[in-house]
Amino acid sequence: MRIKSKSSITTRRVGARAPSVHPGEILLEEFLRPMAITQYRLAKGLGVPQRRVGEIVQGKRAVTADTALRLARFFGMEAQFWMNLQAHYDLEQARDSLGKRLAVEVRPFAA
Repeated sequence: MRIKSKSSITTRRVGARAPSVHPGEILLEEFLRPMAITQYRLAKGLGVPQRRVGEIVQGKRAVTADTALRLARFFGMEAQFWMNLQAHYDLEQARDSLGKRLAVEVRPFAA
């Protein structure tokens, strides 16, 4: 259940999970747009095809270790940042996909 507050910030009820955010959305909204960097310019700076950057930004492609290293060097940060974003996204997608089947199909190990 989403509740609209008086501010423009949307809040969620306690315990609700935030929707998973693809690393490409973070790349676009937190890096490219604020820094006025085009996808073309980023691709050239990374030494990768523009299509790769476009697919990442569109959420159609994962950030690989190779791309994470390139993004880290380009932006002057740690590659682990990009890998963590991707791992978190992948885990949330798997959790949503597997859903309640996990509790039914997997029995915890009992020593």
